[in-house]
Amino acid sequence: MKALTVINSAPASLRRSVLSVPSVNIRALRKVQALDCDAVIFDLEDSVAPQKKAEARDNLRLFFKETASSGVERIIRINPMDSDFGSADMELVIETQPDAVLIPKVEHVSDIQAVADILSDAGSTQEIAIWAMIETPKGILNAPTIALADERLQCLVVGLNDLRKESGVLPGSGRAYLVPWLMQILLAGRAHGLDIIDSVFNDFQDMEALEAECAQGRAMGFCGKMLIHPSQIEPANRHFGPDPLAVREAESIVAAFAKAGTEHLNVINLNGKMVERLHLVEAERLLATAKHIAARTRKTS
Repeated sequence: MKALTVINSAPASLRRSVLSVPSVNIRALRKVQALDCDAVIFDLEDSVAPQKKAEARDNLRLFFKETASSGVERIIRINPMDSDFGSADMELVIETQPDAVLIPKVEHVSDIQAVADILSDAGSTQEIAIWAMIETPKGILNAPTIALADERLQCLVVGLNDLRKESGVLPGSGRAYLVPWLMQILLAGRAHGLDIIDSVFNDFQDMEALEAECAQGRAMGFCGKMLIHPSQIEPANRHFGPDPLAVREAESIVAAFAKAGTEHLNVINLNGKMVERLHLVEAERLLATAKHIAARTRKTS
């Protein structure tokens, strides 16, 4: 079982924008290096027809061989291990050594453990992380135990298309009937130090609705959003990145606690507001993230 993760002020991996790319689409694979997303999911599952699975694996094998990592997190989404394709997908994962493997439709701890055992048997230590998609009613109900499944597990990704299909919830603006379930996943993941990625927004031409859903996801506590089109990257980066006003406020909090005489204070008065030392920890984390983003922007520009 996974030990409780202690969260500190060090900048975590940026996962504001997590773009899913069908591995059968060579043209899309070639474009990945030029995109400003934080992470890429190379999909072998839903976006690849059964008769194209082997071709998609070959494409991905060649891509990893010819393309060096550019600092963007690289994740391979496999097919379920009980499918006809899961074993071959995991062989590719072991061969290509991505940053993480994403398991679809996780419903039980055993779904995580099956992949973790393969990684361990192959001699992989902690280099390849595990991400889990929570996209069924059973997955949501079992999210608290899934979040503890293995020390490799870093991230939960919400999948609402399958959840809507299995629950009968109709598509609609605001996701009103889905919010309680989303918060269950968030709470389970956050309790054990995991990042949580919001579901895809299907209509990539409706930018206004995408903006609203990104704002909602950020307010709910998601780290970022899974995306299906490059046009969605900028809104996701903006909404899930540090707000400029919040950065200035964080700078004020850090400066206030740095003043002489505050070393032993847990609460200070800052511009008429009572600010606790826990806010200092949050401020330091926010500034570290902002610095991380700025450094990456300078590197890629």
